[in-house]
Amino acid sequence: MVRKNTLIAMSLMLGAMPYCAVAEEDKNLNEEASEEWADSPHHVTTNLGLYSDYLFRGLSLARGRGAIQGFIDYSHVSGLFLGIGGTNVHKEAINGNTLEIDLYGGYSRALAGDVIGTVGFLQFYYPDNEKIAGQSSNVTEVNLAIDYRHFNFKYSYSLTDWFGTNTASYGNTQVGRHTTGTGDSKGSNYAEFNYNDALPFWGLNLYLHVGHTTVKNYSVASYTDYAAGINKDFSVGDSKGWNAGLLYHATDANDDWYVTASGYKTGGNRFFGYVKRTF
Repeated sequence: MVRKNTLIAMSLMLGAMPYCAVAEEDKNLNEEASEEWADSPHHVTTNLGLYSDYLFRGLSLARGRGAIQGFIDYSHVSGLFLGIGGTNVHKEAINGNTLEIDLYGGYSRALAGDVIGTVGFLQFYYPDNEKIAGQSSNVTEVNLAIDYRHFNFKYSYSLTDWFGTNTASYGNTQVGRHTTGTGDSKGSNYAEFNYNDALPFWGLNLYLHVGHTTVKNYSVASYTDYAAGINKDFSVGDSKGWNAGLLYHATDANDDWYVTASGYKTGGNRFFGYVKRTF
């Protein structure tokens, strides 16, 4: 039972994080880690990494100029978890903001056999408080996830406007050949399928992903993203907890919407790499 609770805490704590670089975290637990976690019902971990970009659901938010991301996570064997993380973002990515803080938490439990269910929340907060047409860039989501062995499905639903998207900011605007909708974007959502498994050679792990973003009332902003890659856990001398990965991301995002004033296509296909350490 301790093993089961440990698996729940680790798996869903990682699953609660936003889909950025940390989403490629390998969820396999070894016996040594399980024994360490069994010593206490309370668990705190930290994660710090260097990434070639900040990819949020397939979109480049660091404009390929690199990102430093860190997270602190608390979990309890009961299934409760909370976390806070931060990353730099390019000033053209989120309405002029340069820093993102992520607050998340929730509850997870075993439903039947190897099936684990989670309910949670995720808050995207931009302390620069830069706005578009007076509309806040902050976003609050609630989410539901189901894990079965190496498979994960997660559905996220926005309680707020989608990064400030509404009539005041983008309503009835000509975007290329498209005219945007009107109204708020509350109720925008993201559905994703993920697969993680160990490969039978070189200690590598496989990661596969497909997700779809639906922006309510603004269909020009809706798109599907895909990712495939490998990562590897390793040690540096006596320093454990390292992981490095290389992935390829692709989207069908509309280039007329997902483009900066300088012409950078944020939804373009690209390779992505990282190295990080969990403490």
